[in-house]
Amino acid sequence: MSTGDELVEVLATLANPHRMRVVAALARERNYVSRLARELGISRALLQVHLRKLQAAGLVSAEMELSADGKAMKFYEVTPFSIQLTPEAVAAAVLTLTTPEIVQRGGEEEPPR
Repeated sequence: MSTGDELVEVLATLANPHRMRVVAALARERNYVSRLARELGISRALLQVHLRKLQAAGLVSAEMELSADGKAMKFYEVTPFSIQLTPEAVAAAVLTLTTPEIVQRGGEEEPPR
């Protein structure tokens, strides 16, 4: 991760157990939504939500392909990534956060009042 904002986004995205399961499944093999939803035992709609968040964080990518019968299918796969979390890496990432309020409060966001 090159910035604190990117690190926060990736860690927040991976903080969800469903998304961790999606990444684990896609690390084994690329897949399309219907089959992946069946394998994970969740609805396609919920899976789509998680895939969008994973894609926005740069953790998965998608590609449209035509099946043998001519049906368009979107295949997802893991985008290679590596995160090394050390106190020093976190300290360096904090220096690049672009949300001053988060930096001032030590990374804790407070809900709006």
